[in-house]
Amino acid sequence: MFWDKASAFYDFFETIYNRKVYQNLGKRVAEEVGEDDIVLECACGTGAISKYIAPKCRQLIATDLSKGMLKQASQKCRRYNNVKIRRADMTRLNCQAHRFDKVVAGNVIHLLEAPHTAIKELERVCKPGGKIIIPTYINMADSGNKKAVRLLEVLGVKFRQQFDMASYRRFFEDAGYQDVEYSIVYGRMPCAIAIITKK
Repeated sequence: MFWDKASAFYDFFETIYNRKVYQNLGKRVAEEVGEDDIVLECACGTGAISKYIAPKCRQLIATDLSKGMLKQASQKCRRYNNVKIRRADMTRLNCQAHRFDKVVAGNVIHLLEAPHTAIKELERVCKPGGKIIIPTYINMADSGNKKAVRLLEVLGVKFRQQFDMASYRRFFEDAGYQDVEYSIVYGRMPCAIAIITKK
């Protein structure tokens, strides 16, 4: 699996290429988390966002499909007693409906074959009144970003789609979500954060 192999150098690549976003995204996501929240994070990767959520919430369950990524996330979160690291497929979560106060899925939507299915699954496990938080890298017509994407594809990353801000908004509208809040963490490759409050 590509992500198992990439897990050892993923943080290094992100820090060198996109340091500002990589260091600030987790802080921004953690602003949405309260001290009594039970949080599910899907596609947690190396724990770059997890390490900011963990000290803010009552419990964090951080999941990913890649064992290599989970090993890295476990290292980052080892000092937090409220974190559980689990292997899980975000399109078929093995947990009851309406369980989590916040559900986070960072920088994964563009890699999925069925992203709308994944979002519906995130919505299923989120409590009414809870928030689904979905950060995703966006391209801002930067040729350097396009070269970076091509390099990643050569290395084995499969991009199912790429977004700019307009197409990211359309993606959620097409999925039936009208009242989505958006913010952007700016940097070399910006990250748009979509926040859906479950009715």
